[in-house]
Amino acid sequence: METLGQDLETMRRVPLAPEHVAAICDIGGERVYEAGEIVSDIGDPMDTFTYILDGEIEVVDPHTGDRMLPSTLGPTQFMGEIGFLNRSTNIMRMRAAVDTRVIEAPREAMLALMSRVPELSDHIITVFAARRRRQFEANNDTIKVIGADRDPQVQAVERFLSRNRIPFQSYDIDATDRETVQVCSLIGHEPAVILGAKNRLADPTPRKVAQYLGLDLDICAQRTYDLLIVGGGPAGVAAAVYAGSEGIEALVIEDTAIGGQAGTSSRIENYMGFPTGISGTDLTWRGQVQAMKFGTRFVMPRRIEAMSQRADGAFCATLDSDGSGGDEICARAVLVATGVQYRRLPLANLEELEGAGVFYSATEMEARFCSNTEVVVIGGGNSAGQAAMFLSRSARHVHLVVRSGSLAASMSSYLSQRLEADPRVTIHYHSEVTALDGEKWLESITLKTGGDTGDSDQRIATRALFIMIGAAPNTGWLSGLAATDSKGFVLTGAAADQADDYATTAPGIFAVGDVRAGSVKRVASAVGEGSVVVSRIWQYLEDTRLAET
Repeated sequence: METLGQDLETMRRVPLAPEHVAAICDIGGERVYEAGEIVSDIGDPMDTFTYILDGEIEVVDPHTGDRMLPSTLGPTQFMGEIGFLNRSTNIMRMRAAVDTRVIEAPREAMLALMSRVPELSDHIITVFAARRRRQFEANNDTIKVIGADRDPQVQAVERFLSRNRIPFQSYDIDATDRETVQVCSLIGHEPAVILGAKNRLADPTPRKVAQYLGLDLDICAQRTYDLLIVGGGPAGVAAAVYAGSEGIEALVIEDTAIGGQAGTSSRIENYMGFPTGISGTDLTWRGQVQAMKFGTRFVMPRRIEAMSQRADGAFCATLDSDGSGGDEICARAVLVATGVQYRRLPLANLEELEGAGVFYSATEMEARFCSNTEVVVIGGGNSAGQAAMFLSRSARHVHLVVRSGSLAASMSSYLSQRLEADPRVTIHYHSEVTALDGEKWLESITLKTGGDTGDSDQRIATRALFIMIGAAPNTGWLSGLAATDSKGFVLTGAAADQADDYATTAPGIFAVGDVRAGSVKRVASAVGEGSVVVSRIWQYLEDTRLAET
């Protein structure tokens, strides 16, 4: 918590310009909070921008009622963090330490002011992003994830929170340390998420947590959007940035977490501008913040199940249901940016062991299960290579399983050379995993290797298998509106009899990134396509507006 306190203290020395404060006063109203009064509680929607004129506001531990951080917010500072841009819910309890006078401005009016005054926007977003980063790094524990560390249900919630940069602390009910025992005594020994002191989500899922945090609310109450971006990977996030900057009212729907498949990469080293590398999650999170700055909204984790077209030409997407009925989102144009998913191997026990030793991403969340064990990574692409290098830091040894006899055609040269030279990594060419052993948790795999001397089988004792093969597009939800090839990839450009490289066979539906047939499967390519396509979408929207008048 010390780093967060230091960060807030630093911000005290960089006040808003007087003209910016005056502009906030023009759209807001003055309010006084008495000492001890709660200014904002955990779970409250972030629908107000609060600027402090006089007094002091502190972060409160919801369990003890004591001040949580040594530093406080005082005159010339303001409350909030990056969730304000997406109208998320508050994850901290804020209390007036003394009688405090503030200016409160409605969120919509504040966002409009920020869009008109870029210097104000830059200052506020810098502070908001720094606060979220510090909260995440400090493992702010107003959100507690409680459950067996090896429970796939618990892992799913932790993965969702981590990949969306939402601060939390995890407590393993199988642990015996005093703090964990005290926390678990609040709920017994069943998985749960504790939000603050009073709110408990039993049988937690990413969807339940998202609903509480305001990541899945009020998305269907609005009139038809200009653009629906399906997929929050690099291509979708890039399009979200440019759509917002061009004044296109866009909504991004993501079924897991912002970042897509790129978000599972622990380190991308060949993306321009980051010579020492950057994780896929960090890269796309920065893009998400940038897009929210321009007004683009993000909703997750939601999945589109079907799509239809109205008589007026707009497209309507039916979203997955949690039992209360499917929601429907409509937009005048659709951008397909769903990318691809790793293929599931036809192995017995695979489904039972997913999350219990079988994983499809390699981040810090999964690496904790690799200590002092042999690790197996299946795949010959960059994602598999990056995972092998990353996991070799914590694993006893890493086995990279490749079906072909070379990495040259599928992996960047710098990465394949590094793997071949690393004594902690063994590359098994002409190989495939043929069996998984283990009941509650993976215990070993059987590796079949072919070659000039014939096939041979090898058993590798391992508690962690990472599957990163193939490219299975998720396009069934298009309901036949836009044509796909035999593998399900969306046809665009010449393949769709269109002059525009990203136009599909359906006017108003565009596709970019890995989901597009013939695309280059690289992050930089996806970002480039997501950036370029927006100008085409803008022209389409303008043409349809003119046709309607």
